[in-house]
Amino acid sequence: MKIILSDDALTWFEEEMDVESGDSVKFFARYGGASPLHQGFSLGITKEEPDEIAVESEHKGVRYYIEQRDQWFFVEHDLHVNVDPKLNELVYSYEKA
Repeated sequence: MKIILSDDALTWFEEEMDVESGDSVKFFARYGGASPLHQGFSLGITKEEPDEIAVESEHKGVRYYIEQRDQWFFVEHDLHVNVDPKLNELVYSYEKA
């Protein structure tokens, strides 16, 4: 399992969430919505200090991570984070690891 962020996604986090070196961004499973992997669950994001990290990716001093308790959501998939240029919103895709 890996977290792969596009350059556009990294810029989005800087501009929309004001992330800067030393910050941590968590991807987590949340109840509600839908995803290609799990009906009734979707992916959430928040700026939060990590607890028990399962996987992380660091860019410009910012830690992007998934905690151990949420790794079930990805069921052997890598998380790819991009931006929809028309909506200026994050889009997620899940590719088999």
